[in-house]
Amino acid sequence: MKIIIAGGGEVGFHLAKLLSYESQDITLIDTDKDRLNYAESHLDIRALRGDAMSISLMEEAKVVNSDLFIAVTAEESINITICALAKQLGSKRTIARISNIELIKAHDLISFQDIGVDELISPEELAAEEIQQLLDQSAFSNSYEFEGGALTLIGTRLENDVPFVGKTVKEAASIFTDVHFMPVALQRKGTQTTIVPRGDTCFEVGDTVFFITSKEGVEELYKLTGKTKASIKNVMILGGGRIGYNTARELCEKKFNVTLIEKSKKKAFEIADLLPNVLVIQGDGRNAELLEEENLTSMDAFISVTENSETNIMSCLMAHTKKVQKTIALVENMDYFQLSYSIGIDTLINKKLLTANTIFRYVRKGEVVDMTTLNNLNVEILEFVVNANSEVANYKIKDIDFPRTAIIGGVIKKGQGIIALGDYTIIPGDRIVVCCLPRSLKRIERLFL
Repeated sequence: MKIIIAGGGEVGFHLAKLLSYESQDITLIDTDKDRLNYAESHLDIRALRGDAMSISLMEEAKVVNSDLFIAVTAEESINITICALAKQLGSKRTIARISNIELIKAHDLISFQDIGVDELISPEELAAEEIQQLLDQSAFSNSYEFEGGALTLIGTRLENDVPFVGKTVKEAASIFTDVHFMPVALQRKGTQTTIVPRGDTCFEVGDTVFFITSKEGVEELYKLTGKTKASIKNVMILGGGRIGYNTARELCEKKFNVTLIEKSKKKAFEIADLLPNVLVIQGDGRNAELLEEENLTSMDAFISVTENSETNIMSCLMAHTKKVQKTIALVENMDYFQLSYSIGIDTLINKKLLTANTIFRYVRKGEVVDMTTLNNLNVEILEFVVNANSEVANYKIKDIDFPRTAIIGGVIKKGQGIIALGDYTIIPGDRIVVCCLPRSLKRIERLFL
C-alpha cells in the first residue's frame, strides 16, 4: 500500500515505524527538519519537508496514487482540511486525528465523509474508552471488546492455585468441558517470546495468558483463575487533560464517584464548572500527603493520566502501596510495558499504540472490521468478515489449512459470540476473531480475502 502520513510527531512517527516494518510504501510529511532527518535515518520511508496544506507538496507526495492518507498533526482543523484536500486529489481513504470528541459523537448530524474525511480518530477518546473497559473487568490486566462485548479479549497472569496450571491446553479442555473461552496468546514469565497455544502447550505459573471469551465465559474465567470481581465505585484520576476530563465525564455518567486532581488552578476551576458531579482538587498529585488527605486509601481505582509518564508510574506505585485495587498509568515509552507487572502496576496504556491499532485495520487485507495488539506481545487480534469468496467459507475449522502460529478465538454470528471448535462450519457473514503472529499474517489475510 502507498500510505502518506502528515505529521511527524509521536503518533505520526510511531505509525510510520510500524508500517515501514511491514514494507509498506510510506511518505512522511512535516515542517520540522530535525524530525524528518531522524525519521529518514531510522526508517525505510520517504520524508518530505513542507506544509501538508500545500497542493504542490501533495502532488509531489503523489497523493493521487495513495491508498491511505493519515493526518496526525497537532491541529485537528488542519487534519480535517488536508484530508478533504487529499480526497479531492485522489487518495482512496483518509483518516484525521482530532481532539474534540464532539465531532465523533455528532456523526448523526454531520457527515464528514461528504467532505472527504473517511474516519475521525481521537487518541484521547480511545484511551478513555480503554480505561472504562479495564474498569469493567477490574481483576484482569487487559480487556478488549469485539462487537460491544459479544466476544471479549481478557489477559491475566496465572498464579499457582489456578486449577489448569501444569496441564496442557488439551488436558485442560478435557477437564473443563463446558467452558466458553479459548486461550489465544501466551507469554512465559521472564521472557519476551509470544506463543500461540496449541493442544500440547502447557500452562505454567507466572504465564501471562490472553483468552477470547463469550459473555458466559467471563464469569467462568473469574472462578477458574481465582480472580475476584471487585466492585469499582470510587475512582481517583490524576491529571485533568483531555483523557482525564473525558474519563471523569463518562464515569460520572455511569454513576461512579470521581475525584480528579489537577495541578493547574485555571484548569481545575474549568473542570469543576463543566463537571459539577466530580470532586476536583487543585494540587500536585506527586504529593503523597495530598493523596492521603483526599482519601486515596478508600479508592477502588487510581488512574494517572498526566503528560508525564514517570509521574503516572510513581503515583500508581504509591496507590498500589495503599492497597488500591486497580491502578492504570498512561505512558509514552513503550519499553515501560515490560515493567508493569514487576513493578506492581496493573495496566499501562499508550495513546500511540491505541491509535495504531485503530488505523491498522485499514492496512490489513480482507474485510477487517476490528483489530487490536497486545501490550508487550508480538501478536495481532483481528476480526474478519467472511464473504462468499473467502477460502474459509463453508469449511469446518478443523479442515482449514490454518498456520500453527495463528488460532481462531471465536465467531460472532448475528451479534452473538461463540467459542467455535473444530467441528464448527464457517459460513459467509460470520465474523471470525483470529490471533496470529506476524509471520503468519499474510497467510491469514489470504484466507479471508
